[in-house]
Amino acid sequence: MTDTSQTDYVPYVLVVDDDWMNREIIEAYLKTAGYQVGLAHSGERALEMAFEQPPDLVMLDIRMPGMTGYDVCRYFKRDPRTWYIPVVMVTALEADEDKLAAIQAGADDFVTKPFNSLLMLTRVKSLLRIKRLHDEVEARNRLLRQVLSHYVAEDVTKVILSDPEKYLQLGGETRMVTVFFADIRGFTAFAEQHTANQVITALNQIFSELTDIVFSYKGTFDKYIGDEIMAFFGAPVATEDDTINALNMALDMRRMFNEHKAQAGDFDLHALNIGIGLHSGEAAVGNVGSERVMNYTVIGDTVNTARRLQQTAAPGQILISEDTFRLVEGRVAARCLEARQLSGKRELIVAYELHDVFN
Repeated sequence: MTDTSQTDYVPYVLVVDDDWMNREIIEAYLKTAGYQVGLAHSGERALEMAFEQPPDLVMLDIRMPGMTGYDVCRYFKRDPRTWYIPVVMVTALEADEDKLAAIQAGADDFVTKPFNSLLMLTRVKSLLRIKRLHDEVEARNRLLRQVLSHYVAEDVTKVILSDPEKYLQLGGETRMVTVFFADIRGFTAFAEQHTANQVITALNQIFSELTDIVFSYKGTFDKYIGDEIMAFFGAPVATEDDTINALNMALDMRRMFNEHKAQAGDFDLHALNIGIGLHSGEAAVGNVGSERVMNYTVIGDTVNTARRLQQTAAPGQILISEDTFRLVEGRVAARCLEARQLSGKRELIVAYELHDVFN
């Protein structure tokens, strides 16, 4: 919402007064200045109209039968749909206690009867400018929230926006995280047998469902790597259930993948499967890149180990490291496997095959 001099949008002002002559005088001034005007003869009617079509500003008489202007203003300032709408009290009262009562009710300004049209329109224009700036900030916040929602769950988005300078700048910190990798097995052969558009369509369908599961378990999506997906738990928001959430997510993801294969109508996906690896440990977490392009990610040996476990997992298998198993021991059904050599690792790694989680 903005000034009429800048866009085609015309601000809408709601005039509330039980005196028809006062309503018409204010309406004439406002329409001459180029504003849309709505008229309400009572406080009750003003609330109905405001909730049907929120105005950009309210001109509100104080002394009205039934609901007073104070009452109406308090309603506006309590309701999230209307609390940022500027309210100008229209009054013939000059006493300081009356003005104090209006301020306490949430009024943003005053206009005294009889009207000085120039003063009234100046105050209206000033408050509408503030309202426009507020709306622009809210629009940018909605866009930022929408962008962030593609990467992290909604509650994580709220935390990031609560302190953007902390969470949206280059740099990082050492955190305890559980890192997750999933790979679609057999996808290379699938890609050789289908057109590029078919490959992209199938991959998007699968990734869409996998990513939704990441968010549903309050994980942080990191990136797609070819036909792999990477996510992590424990940052930017850490909870005591991060590791359990990660394991439940892995089980749910495998179940969903199998259901998707069985129900896929456009493509034969029966030759595909999923391999999953998870590892818990310390990692550097933060925004990596440049001021222009950055990626919120995790870096370190914990990430490498999780990916190597995923690469050694058999189709349909979920492998977790011994470190991850120790964090949830007694809460999971998992089979200890023989120690194995992971690519790039000098020491043997003990892995567990995850079967179930006891919530």
